[in-house]
Amino acid sequence: MAAYLISRLDVSDPAAIAEYARRAPESIERYGGKYLVRRGDVTVLEGEWNPTLVIVEFPTVEAARQWYASPEYQAVRHSLFRGAERDLVIVDGA
Repeated sequence: MAAYLISRLDVSDPAAIAEYARRAPESIERYGGKYLVRRGDVTVLEGEWNPTLVIVEFPTVEAARQWYASPEYQAVRHSLFRGAERDLVIVDGA
């Protein structure tokens, strides 16, 4: 069953996260992930939440967890936090 990695970003310095944005996709693809949303425009229908979102689909929860723990991802992960704060969750698909 598919799993979805949902990331809410608060970007303070877009230039600082350029390395992450360049290197993370390769690690995601290696574990079967594909971007569904990558910092797309958000239309607020109710409330005031207007996040910067990234949504990645993985084949399974286990694949998403393996990606997160992988040496490839851990090597690039630190570069994100120089220019952004993030909340990150994995959600089981229905």
